[in-house]
Formats: sequence, C-alpha cells, structure tokens
Amino acid sequence: MTDLLTFLKETSYPGRGIVVGKDRVYYFIMGRSENSRNRVFVETEDGIRTEAHDPAKLSDPSLIIYHPVRRVEKGLIVTNGDQTDTIRDYDDFRAGLMTREYEPDFPNYTPRISAMIYPDGSFDISILKHKDGRCLREFFCYEGCEEGKGYFISTYQGDGSPLPTFAGEPMEVTMPEADEVWAALNSDNKVSLYANVNGQVTIYNKHLEG
Repeated sequence: MTDLLTFLKETSYPGRGIVVGKDRVYYFIMGRSENSRNRVFVETEDGIRTEAHDPAKLSDPSLIIYHPVRRVEKGLIVTNGDQTDTIRDYDDFRAGLMTREYEPDFPNYTPRISAMIYPDGSFDISILKHKDGRCLREFFCYEGCEEGKGYFISTYQGDGSPLPTFAGEPMEVTMPEADEVWAALNSDNKVSLYANVNGQVTIYNKHLEG
C-alpha cells in the first residue's frame, strides 16, 4: 500500500485526482497554466462546481468549468469533467461513460477519471484514455474497502511534455486527513480540494486562503 502523502509530496503534477475510502472521498485539481490555476470550488445543492476566480482571466471554459461532484439517488458521482452530467443523465455509470472519451487537448489527451460511490459502500472507478489513436475505457469495481485504506486514480503519473497518462489499476493508498492531503499537494500547482468525510464536506481553495 502506497503512502498517499509521500506520493503527493514527491509528485509535482499528478493533475486531477480522486481518492475513495471507506468513510471519505477526496477530489483535487491542479494546474500549470494561468487558465487552469484560475479556479475555485463552489458548493451547490447537490455537490460542487468549478468557477473562475477572476472571470476576466478566463480564456477557455470548455475543459475547466464543470460539476466535479453531484449527489444522485444512486449515490455520489465524482469526476474530472462534464462526464459527471453524462453519468447522471444516463443514470448508469458504465453506460454513460461508454458514450464519452478522453479530452481533446492534444498532445496530452487528458484522461477522464470518474468514480461512483454507492450507499452500501461499494464503488466504481473508471479512466478513459488515449491509446494508439483510440479510446481505452477501463472500469474497476470494488465491493468496498477497509478502514484506513483507499483507492487513488489521477489523470497523470507526473509532470512532463506531453504529460504521461496514469497507467495500471487505481493505487491502494493510506487515507490521511483532508488537511494533510491539502498540505501535501505541490504548493505551486495545487488549486482546489474537495473533501467529503462521513458526509461532511470541506472545500479548500488556494485563491481564497488567508
């Protein structure tokens, strides 16, 4: 099992990441460009959405403004893009994601990562990524997990040009407290963190600190 805090401290740019544990869910976003860094998380009735911190600096909203988290009758949807709404509209995690693919941001082709957490503690995780000119859709289904353990997936394995896509199964990781996760994220690249611990939501925004 990987120590999540050590991994985050040693990885300057995992991009966007989802961590699902027994009693908590984390979702964070990072950014390298001014457009990506110009964001905050804002709570909504059913979850959160991203907003431009400074609307005057927003150059292209297409891939950075979306609802990362929505609560629906079946559970909690967490994703890194507008596929949140696709899953909600299809009312089926896999069926919705079978209609989507990776983001069209050449040369990175950012993967779409998604999770669905069900009331009984089971959850699904998916990544849609570019491979050999096609979309590879991977799905991982879990009956639950033990106390203190979680499953982590991110868009990238680290920094680079082009950015290296996450590979393999979701990582088994330790489940630290939300404050520790926020502190472990690279200070230059981190943007926002959503933490849901036993239904209690906390939002961290770099732009709104202090």
